[in-house]
Amino acid sequence: MNSLIASALKVIAIEKAAIENLTSSCNNDFVSACNAILACKGRVIVTGMGKSGHIANKIAATLASTGTPAFYVHPGEASHGDLGMFTKEDVVLALSNSGETGEIVTLLPVLKRYGCVIISMTGNSESTLAQNSNVHLYSGVEEEACPLGLAPTASTTASLVLGDALAVSLLEARGFTAEDFALSHPGGALGRKLLLTNKDIMHTHDRIPLVSEKATLKKQL
Repeated sequence: MNSLIASALKVIAIEKAAIENLTSSCNNDFVSACNAILACKGRVIVTGMGKSGHIANKIAATLASTGTPAFYVHPGEASHGDLGMFTKEDVVLALSNSGETGEIVTLLPVLKRYGCVIISMTGNSESTLAQNSNVHLYSGVEEEACPLGLAPTASTTASLVLGDALAVSLLEARGFTAEDFALSHPGGALGRKLLLTNKDIMHTHDRIPLVSEKATLKKQL
């Protein structure tokens, strides 16, 4: 059991270090990425393959719920028709730890032809994706938490945290409020708390059941 705990603690330590190293990524490139998204007249389209795709999907959801219209597009599906979802008004946020993911690199010429602003998030500043982006956000890690160095672990955590930093920075720049958040979460507890009013549940006029003060208990029931 002690060996299991030791393994877990090592993973946490490695991923903690990966997050701490992200402070150097909060630089002028990060500001440029934020400004590009704030100036976007379309949507932010987030894409990534494999584990990066799962992180990209979550980043898109976080952006969308915090005031930045966004959605996820699978890069493989994009090459088979879903590129029709892209417009020249959109900003593309592409995630790839290596920066050489074939399905994403394949999209670059078309995205450039469309005129989309491309923001990349990679662990390799010299990669094809990074070099062909308008803005590059570095999310590299010294090592993966996987002892084999194969399964994306620390790298996906770093990408997720950098995506959260991007979303929250944009939220604050937009002056996004709890009331704004509630409008896109009407089914949640916060939405009900902020949006539900007395008039939504209160009966009025003819809908109010009335009985005479002289009515018997049987008639009242």
